[in-house]
Amino acid sequence: MKRETLQAISASRRAGHAIVRATDLETGDDVLIDPATDVSALGQAASGAARADTSGPAQIDGRSWFLSVYNPPLDLVIIGAVHIAQPLVAMARETGYGVRIIDPRTAFATPARFPDAALSHDWPDEALVKTPLGPRSAIVFLSHDPKIDDPGLIAALKSDCFYIGTLGSKKTQAARTARMKAAGFDDTALARIHGPVGLDIGARSPAEIAVSILAEMTLVLRGGKRDRTQS
Repeated sequence: MKRETLQAISASRRAGHAIVRATDLETGDDVLIDPATDVSALGQAASGAARADTSGPAQIDGRSWFLSVYNPPLDLVIIGAVHIAQPLVAMARETGYGVRIIDPRTAFATPARFPDAALSHDWPDEALVKTPLGPRSAIVFLSHDPKIDDPGLIAALKSDCFYIGTLGSKKTQAARTARMKAAGFDDTALARIHGPVGLDIGARSPAEIAVSILAEMTLVLRGGKRDRTQS
């Protein structure tokens, strides 16, 4: 691999962006692709490979390529250090996420309750300025307090994170949507919000709810289907 190629890959990972190296299997030439912006046939193949986290061969317009995916680590931000967050942290770490918890309530976000997560007692909008969300970020709002959730939700909607989940009943979600509309977000932006958060699996306990949340995050990340009967 050429030095400049390696430097570009390293810089992209540090910035939290995916990059794909496409190698022409006939000539050996390399092309670096931004899977988020390249709309060519090769770029679309790179985007699919990046989403699947899978390197491998691809046949594009009669040419044989090998697509090497360099993704930054997955990032999960949890707003609200509540009971559901505890099993969600453990499960997310097992599936490759770095986890950070944001909650200005110091009695909730403690190392004793969350020994394996980065903790911030800043308000969510302030914390997300210091460490912004990226395309490999998921954010889940669990505090059930608009004073805490709403500033972070506004920041999330302005970001390119891949998943936004919000805890609450349909009535709570309707009120939240109204507040976000008042903050200037249109229906397209609001459609990014998954609420009530998680897949509908009949979850009741905090651990079951955490399973439903992580399952929905995975569904969105991998571009899967909710209904296996869909074609």
